[in-house]
Amino acid sequence: MDGRTFVSMSLPLLTRLDARDRALFTRLAINMHRTPRTRDAWAAVSHCGGARATIAICLASVAFDSVSWMLAWRALLVLAVSHVIVQCVKRFAVRERPTARLSFDAMIVVPDRFSFPSGHSCAAMSVAAVYAWAFPSWAPILLGLALAVGVSRVVLGVHYPGDVVVGQVIALVTAAVGVRW
Repeated sequence: MDGRTFVSMSLPLLTRLDARDRALFTRLAINMHRTPRTRDAWAAVSHCGGARATIAICLASVAFDSVSWMLAWRALLVLAVSHVIVQCVKRFAVRERPTARLSFDAMIVVPDRFSFPSGHSCAAMSVAAVYAWAFPSWAPILLGLALAVGVSRVVLGVHYPGDVVVGQVIALVTAAVGVRW
């Protein structure tokens, strides 16, 4: 099978996945209650996946324990590598955000024009995965918060569910390599 055959066979699958992704987005984001209180709560969760929050979490861990500086650097390294991967994929995939494609108004400021994959979801999951590996008893809370960041990105209307899943998979793979290295 040559490359053109593979691409032509993949297009119907990608089209179906995209349609399902948009349908799920519609159910999760557009049908959510849009009260200011709900929006503010989801926005607060979403900001936990932003650059300031994830870097601050990594650096703050050093303040609690002088031994954890190595863990903080590992988390920052995984965060940086996963961010580079996400940005490269975004520039290659060039998937429009739901706000452009579905004429949907996001409930927060849209960070850029590319949707796939979700950088916030990736960042939150990469930091959470590194710390979950180091502190297994905290894993359910850390990974749960990272998953909530992903959900918030869909509910707020800035990402499709598939964007979030791929961002989190990138984070988990990067973290798995980073903690073993």
